[in-house]
Amino acid sequence: MEKKEYIFKFLQDLSENNSKDWMDENRVRYIQAKSYWLEEINSILERLSKHDNHFEQFKPKDTIMRINNNRMFNPDLPIYKDHFAFSPMTKSDGYARVFFSFSPRESFIGGGLWRPQKEVLKEVRSSINYEGEELFNAVNNKEFIAFFGSLGIDNQKLKNVPRGYDKEHKYGELLKYKSISAGIIPSKELLLNNELADIIEEVYLKLKPMNDFFHKALFE
Repeated sequence: MEKKEYIFKFLQDLSENNSKDWMDENRVRYIQAKSYWLEEINSILERLSKHDNHFEQFKPKDTIMRINNNRMFNPDLPIYKDHFAFSPMTKSDGYARVFFSFSPRESFIGGGLWRPQKEVLKEVRSSINYEGEELFNAVNNKEFIAFFGSLGIDNQKLKNVPRGYDKEHKYGELLKYKSISAGIIPSKELLLNNELADIIEEVYLKLKPMNDFFHKALFE
């Protein structure tokens, strides 16, 4: 069985049999699926490192998440996640250059500013206040819209321009966002029939103009 299909089948079976007993019985399958996933991540990191040396600092194991859900505050969650994820971020990054969740339920590839810390959001809004045209152009160009459709839904978006900013600000809509992100929901067929590194690279490059704005706002 092809490696990605093996991962997919394991995650599908896990989602249908989400229990410690099942996981204990299928521990060997989990270890094999995780090993295949790390191989895929290694290829993705090598590809992305050609564009940004940020990715050179990570080993594949640094970018994955635990399979166990944190149920301390959410006891109704299943014991295990139904996906493998790739998140090449450090605690100080502030924004995601790219994020990938591989799941039989619904996969996702995206990036940007997602529920940032208060100080991060403050810096980004300050940059929008003075240099909002750059971000506006990045998320409204034809290529971005054709690929992502629009910015991701932000359920915490403000109804009004935040306090301290001109209520008639030209880029007031962008100032209202708390999360400024974009992504796609790739089909199973796309993921299984193509090189993951090719797919992730394309999304990363489409996100880059938006993320370049965040980088300048936070680090330059």
